[in-house]
Amino acid sequence: ADMADEATRSAFLEIQASMIELTGKLKQVQNQMRNKEGDKKRAYLTLEELRPLPEDTNTYKSIGRTFVLEPKKVLEGEQEQKLKDSEAAIASLQPSKEYLEKQIAEVENNFKELLQQEPAIVQQIVSMSV
Repeated sequence: ADMADEATRSAFLEIQASMIELTGKLKQVQNQMRNKEGDKKRAYLTLEELRPLPEDTNTYKSIGRTFVLEPKKVLEGEQEQKLKDSEAAIASLQPSKEYLEKQIAEVENNFKELLQQEPAIVQQIVSMSV
């Protein structure tokens, strides 16, 4: 019986390690996506403010603590580029997010199977590792 316990224990530890690693990676991807969503929103709102202004309006760009005079067209172009870049970054992160979510679901299934096979041992291991 000891060999089976040991096998169950190492299977559990493997599942636990995978779970920690995968959820960590998923959090990273979600944070990157959230940051890009923020960039996208800022660019969008800036464009909403810029577009209605007459073409000859003096517009300024902040660089650090200084404000530099820049043509409205140039500023709009920069914001449009930021919007496009953010959208592209979000789109490129999406497959990673989906892949990690799938992996996590698989690991959860493995855990459920292990729990069905060896409920007593798993309970023991879980209470020990908490």
